[in-house]
Amino acid sequence: MSKIVALITACGRGNRFNRGEGVPKQYLPLAGVSLLRHSILAFLNHPQISDVICVIHPDDIALYEETVAGLDLLNPVFGGKTRQASIRLGLEALREYNPDKVLIHDGVRPFVSKRIINGILEKLETHPAVIPAVAVEDTLKKIGDGKIEWTLERENLWRAQTPQGFIYQDILNSHTAFKDLQFTDDAALNEYAGIPVAIVPGSQNNFKITTEEDYERAKRTISFLIQDVREETRCGNGFDVHTFRIRRKDENKFIRLCGVDVEFDKKIEAHSDGDVGIHALMDALLGTIAAGDIGEHFPPSDSKWKNADSCEMLKIVNHLMRKKGAAIINLDITLICEKPKISKFKSQMKERLAEILGISTTRINIKATTTEKLGFLGREEGIAAQATASVLVSSSS
Repeated sequence: MSKIVALITACGRGNRFNRGEGVPKQYLPLAGVSLLRHSILAFLNHPQISDVICVIHPDDIALYEETVAGLDLLNPVFGGKTRQASIRLGLEALREYNPDKVLIHDGVRPFVSKRIINGILEKLETHPAVIPAVAVEDTLKKIGDGKIEWTLERENLWRAQTPQGFIYQDILNSHTAFKDLQFTDDAALNEYAGIPVAIVPGSQNNFKITTEEDYERAKRTISFLIQDVREETRCGNGFDVHTFRIRRKDENKFIRLCGVDVEFDKKIEAHSDGDVGIHALMDALLGTIAAGDIGEHFPPSDSKWKNADSCEMLKIVNHLMRKKGAAIINLDITLICEKPKISKFKSQMKERLAEILGISTTRINIKATTTEKLGFLGREEGIAAQATASVLVSSSS
């Protein structure tokens, strides 16, 4: 029986994909499980696949280890500067395992089906290389200078997908021989080498998640493919308060509120930078995923957070949100003080928070109010903030 290994590439940085906090798309959640884990399980659970190996970015070790926890995989390989270089490094690492055949798959195609894998493996019995493909349905136009130059004949055009199956030694030789040339998929190297490549039917569901729109489509798709996926709306609230103190001569004349420097004649007494708006927001967000409060994640007893930038802390909380499969619906923040006056800074604050969280400013509202001169806030002794967050959480039971 042939020894067949699945090689999954997961090195991408996603230039066309922006989730704000910079988590590579292959590690984003889909029904509570990362995209990459969905892809891995498709091969790991297939009876004819002997082993699975992943090619990853060296900066993603912690994310990868979390993704594959409890799975029996070959040790990962660090990729190169391009997808082609990364696949070659993965193939070279497989030498010690001496596979007969290899299936190369994009880690951000989480919906590869057993039917497609079976079709590839069956065709590989009689052909040296096989890929799944779907016929082009849309009319294709050649564009130049923003204008249509001509219409392409689509009758014999197909869209290539993965996994792409090969005789191991053939594809390793092709990658080695043509490493200085650039190809857009692995089958193209074998084509260049004169090795025939067959096709089997792919699937419209086996799409590659490249853009934000693809990710949204994936979340819709999985609800049909996995019956136990559920979505629920959750809310959380947060509150924070800090006292003012006299500004020292060597200190600047700004305080930080919702990530924006606001000119003021006092300073905020705090362990970190004292950004009450972001602190209240972080507690609200943590509440939506039942993850405690900021005191647990950023304890004042830890010198690491002394004078820390609250924007960086918010990025950490946002990362936790993504890992839990939570997408922000809207945020509402109220700053409570007599001074400084907030109104002229609202737009900047919304833009800064939207930038950190990777969401639209239309999902953020910032208000300012006073206590009508009542209490310590009315006496201008401090500042407070309260925040409410609503999120959509996708998970599978």
